[in-house]
Amino acid sequence: METPLAPSSLAAARLLLVDGHALAYRSFHAIRDLTSPAGRPVQAVFGFIKALGRMRARLQPSHLHVVWDGGLAAERLAALPAYKAQRPPMPPSLGDQIQDLQRYLAAAQIASFMEPEIEADDWIATMAHRAPEFRAAVVIASSDKDFMQLVSAQVEILNPGDKSDALCGVAQVQAKTGVSPEQIVDWLSLIGDTVDNIGGVPGVGVKTATELLRQFGSVDALYGRLAEVASERRRQALQEAEPLVRRNQGLIRLRRELPFSRRWDELAVREPETSRLAPLYEEWGFKTLLAGLQTEPAGQGQLF
Repeated sequence: METPLAPSSLAAARLLLVDGHALAYRSFHAIRDLTSPAGRPVQAVFGFIKALGRMRARLQPSHLHVVWDGGLAAERLAALPAYKAQRPPMPPSLGDQIQDLQRYLAAAQIASFMEPEIEADDWIATMAHRAPEFRAAVVIASSDKDFMQLVSAQVEILNPGDKSDALCGVAQVQAKTGVSPEQIVDWLSLIGDTVDNIGGVPGVGVKTATELLRQFGSVDALYGRLAEVASERRRQALQEAEPLVRRNQGLIRLRRELPFSRRWDELAVREPETSRLAPLYEEWGFKTLLAGLQTEPAGQGQLF
């Protein structure tokens, strides 16, 4: 039996922030050939609901928010037109299932949010940044390494694909990368991020970027003291790539000050509307979920 993880003693609440598209994609590819009685694909819906239920049982959040991508940020596309351009289009059957997931979230009374032309990462960063105002610990459910820049004493990451359910905090970021969360933007700016189609400094990989940041502390300090880089070849590569590194910083740094008008109490965990969930489970053929419908505690809060 899983043991719930208690919030930090510094926090009065725990906010679970879910990267909606990332979890839907993972569920879509993890389960094969699951269809409804009508023959429609439902693997992403089933996997999403099961994964979310597992995370909730483990974390016992008082507040929960699923955040969806509204498109690519205009400022990132202006800086790099090829930003995330290598990603294939969403499969049509997954798009249909995301619509079904919206129906599920509404019936389950789980807060869900999407803003056109705003990436989910930036909304999650904004909410994680604001949560300490309400003495809330934060867990971000995502495998995206960009979120390591947000990790702090009150912000941790849970990788839905990690069956150990281990939370990634400050110590885990340092152990994995060799740098602190405050250095992650600079670290990724040096090595690049192939997932987002962002190139790094030629010849500078993970190990070298870690060594440079341990020596200089930051990209600003590195370029202010570039003459101290021992290798002439590396020094020249860094000098030539400075415009790229500076561009990368802007691409990788998540926005934490977006205007967010949702109320804190709107994110509180609430009882699902079983009268609305039951017909959805019947439509999708989720017999076990239908039999196991249970209520969940409601929450309360303040203006977010």
